[in-house]
Amino acid sequence: MTLDRARQLLKVQADFGGFYNGNSAKLILSEVQREHGQGAVDQMIRELELDRIFGFEPGTRFEGGLAMGK
Repeated sequence: MTLDRARQLLKVQADFGGFYNGNSAKLILSEVQREHGQGAVDQMIRELELDRIFGFEPGTRFEGGLAMGK
């Protein structure tokens, strides 16, 4: 998945907010983590304000749709 595509998908989830959309965002961030690394994940969290919307903090690792902590 390209970073642009991930950004588009995450923006949709962020616009809706809520628990289920947070789970979808975790799956997308897991894919970003696997393909592009932690730096790309942290950038997406900051850029799309996922910390404010879903409580994701920069430095959090995402694997298999789970937030694994820092």
